Amino acid sequence: MSTQQKVVLVTGCSDGGIGSALCKQYAATGCKVYASARRVEAMRTLTHPNIERTRMDVTDEASIQAAVDQIIEKDGRIDILVNNAGMTCSGPVAEVELERIQRTFDTNVFGIIRTARVVIPHMAARKSGTIVNIGSILAQTPLPFAGIYASSKAAVHSLTETLYMECIPLGIAVVLVNAGGARTNIIKNMGQQFDIPSTTLYAPYEEIIREEFDPKRTEQGSPPEDIARVVVAKSLAAKPDRHIAVGAGSFLVNNILPWFPRGVLLRMLWNFLVEKKRAALAKSK
Repeated sequence: MSTQQKVVLVTGCSDGGIGSALCKQYAATGCKVYASARRVEAMRTLTHPNIERTRMDVTDEASIQAAVDQIIEKDGRIDILVNNAGMTCSGPVAEVELERIQRTFDTNVFGIIRTARVVIPHMAARKSGTIVNIGSILAQTPLPFAGIYASSKAAVHSLTETLYMECIPLGIAVVLVNAGGARTNIIKNMGQQFDIPSTTLYAPYEEIIREEFDPKRTEQGSPPEDIARVVVAKSLAAKPDRHIAVGAGSFLVNNILPWFPRGVLLRMLWNFLVEKKRAALAKSK
């Protein structure tokens, strides 16, 4: 391996997602990439010679430790850790099953904490490294029936900013990717973990809630390859940006919506995304 070749570990690399696109882009720039997922067979398209697929479950500390130990043994270091693994969770906050909520936070939030705790000591020993956490614009502006996912990403944003400060004396850069909508297979890849919840409190909105579980919902998002190009280029910089906003809706959320009074904005979102849509669905019947 060239002394200039970066060693990159990416989590959540199932085919058709941002993680997979990131691996391909890092590999194309000459990096040595370790693509990880709970199931190695879920990463069939990652065939670039610079990519090595490895099993790693971010909800299992032993699994993370084993994968990191393997990388350190083979390459001696991890230059970039990309915490991309995540799961979505839709439905009314008052009715989503607690077990589903716990799984969401276990993956999206505690998964980052687990990987950071294992990888940071290796980076700190070299006073070098970059951690990239994939967040979401929903952390800033949540949407109706997406509160669990949005709140998990809000935790990721806060956690990333704290890591940014705490990693300054360790010589480690920490980057938050404030990702907008992406055209990914996240719903398809989750399979049975993405069952539509039952609702009694919001029966009049059942069709709208059901739309959250339609794989076609992501079709208006940015291609993951476009997001990957931006993230890879910026994370490989000598001094990476602390914050990267990329993907569908990111400009709107970061630059326009903050000007609205918060209560006004939240009511607008409810009325536009829920009430008007419900009225239109009722009229079409």
